Amino acid sequence: METIAPFLEVIDEIKEAGGDVFKLCFQCGLCDTVCPWNKVRPFSMRRLIREAAFGLSEVEGEDIWRCTTCGTCPAQCPRGVKQIDIAVALRRVATEYELFPASVKSARTARASLISEGNPLQGDRKKRADWAKDLSVKPYAEGMEALYFVGCYLSYDPRMKRVATATAKILKSAGVDFGILGDKESCCGESIRKTGSEQVFKDLARANIKTFIDNGVKKIIVSSPHCYHTFKNEYPEFMVNFDVVHISQYLVELMAAGRLVLKGEYPKRVTFHDPCYLGRHNGVYDAPREVLNKILGLELIEMEAHGKNSLCCGGGGGRIWMDTPREERFSDIRLQQAHGVGAQILATSCPYCITNFEESRLNLSYEAVLEVKDITEIISELL
Repeated sequence: METIAPFLEVIDEIKEAGGDVFKLCFQCGLCDTVCPWNKVRPFSMRRLIREAAFGLSEVEGEDIWRCTTCGTCPAQCPRGVKQIDIAVALRRVATEYELFPASVKSARTARASLISEGNPLQGDRKKRADWAKDLSVKPYAEGMEALYFVGCYLSYDPRMKRVATATAKILKSAGVDFGILGDKESCCGESIRKTGSEQVFKDLARANIKTFIDNGVKKIIVSSPHCYHTFKNEYPEFMVNFDVVHISQYLVELMAAGRLVLKGEYPKRVTFHDPCYLGRHNGVYDAPREVLNKILGLELIEMEAHGKNSLCCGGGGGRIWMDTPREERFSDIRLQQAHGVGAQILATSCPYCITNFEESRLNLSYEAVLEVKDITEIISELL
């Protein structure tokens, strides 16, 4: 006898996203034990999957929007259940019917900005390259060594513009013949896809792919792990493949080739936070640490949760655009972990992580005891 479900569309969407793989779940609950949400409030991914199996999910509620797509539960699941795909499928249903709880409505604003301006921050497309006005950064031209794909936050956010500037300074110092696309660059689309707006993602992806091909782009350097993941793992769905390198990996290459030479010492205690989309999703753990370990005087210390067990900052899955109560922010816990090991600097390599950490630094009144830096900001100080 077939179960009568109020949301048969949910079952169909989940099947499209991951087939019947959700039926593999035997409700062991391991996903709940490793989910970072349970460090700040009760949340059950196991229950979400069980309800989805019968089409009984509350697509109007907040729980389907909590998943940060950090990758912790899929990495631990003994049955290969694709929890992220299931969460995204549920969001596609909610998005189709415009069912957004109050805390998620800002994601709808981000979607509108992506459609109109190619970025989620309501920034003027024509001003996308304003951060580089005084840096003599060239527009990308075919034949250049690499395209530097700056990304949305580094193009518009005042704090993250400093990372874009540091990156450009490093590339110029190393003699890299690179360029940027300026207002021809659009968001990679990773986060909006995770919030269920599949068509918006496809439109952004196709626009970027056309721009890359039209300009003869072959090698792409990115600062954001989200851009890295999307170009490397999701754009091949459109039958294209580009040579994509995260800046941490490229720094290792430049140092090994003797093109990037650092001056002086950096006598500070530094701990590195592994971004979810650089680490768990793509296995890049060594490159940033290799870079930091080459800096004279720098003492690299590890936090309690690092590497594959790194604690999510809370910004993935489009949650960077959503409202999270102060007492439920994973980033506060992360800063406490960094402070707990005596670090003077919490280094990372992701715009979402830095954005959340800077806010938590204010929340915890850590301004005088802990700095948050991208690894490029540290390197640029030593040129």
